[in-house]
Amino acid sequence: MPTPDKAAAVAELTDKFRSSNAAVLTEYRGLTVAQLKQLRRSLGANSEYAVVKNTLTKIAANEAGINTLDDLFNGPTAVAFVTGDPVESAKGLRDFAKDNPNLVIKGGVLDGKALSADEIKKLADLESREVLLSKLAGAFKGKQSQAAQLFQALPSKFVRTAEALRAKQAEQGGAE
Repeated sequence: MPTPDKAAAVAELTDKFRSSNAAVLTEYRGLTVAQLKQLRRSLGANSEYAVVKNTLTKIAANEAGINTLDDLFNGPTAVAFVTGDPVESAKGLRDFAKDNPNLVIKGGVLDGKALSADEIKKLADLESREVLLSKLAGAFKGKQSQAAQLFQALPSKFVRTAEALRAKQAEQGGAE
């Protein structure tokens, strides 16, 4: 029979899984408390990094509808719950892991889809959401100006052609 403390811990973790855009599982074996504090700061304001118990977290993930992470719950595990931009948190984890090889990214989940450690690293290579949106807006603006130029070119070309025909007819009419 589960104790009230364990039931509360499972309920809290379940809420975190449900309210997060993404969750990244890591192994933190060999990291000091100071390094974990530095890691928490590097993840950004929209992430929470928590050292968890594997069994309770596995139950919580399953209750939240995430059963693709079951194989990753072994060894000392910590979870980065991301409520904001997952790219920012993935970059923070990747950069911290470069400087601290004891941090191992196991895998995670993004909007209900399982991600491998390699996919999380690819996610970290993306530009931030704001940069991607601004590039998209710039592309749309460029296409609109091209369309406007095209639409302006058609009437002006028609007018030039009509003027050339009128001039040619006037020239032929004057030559006869």
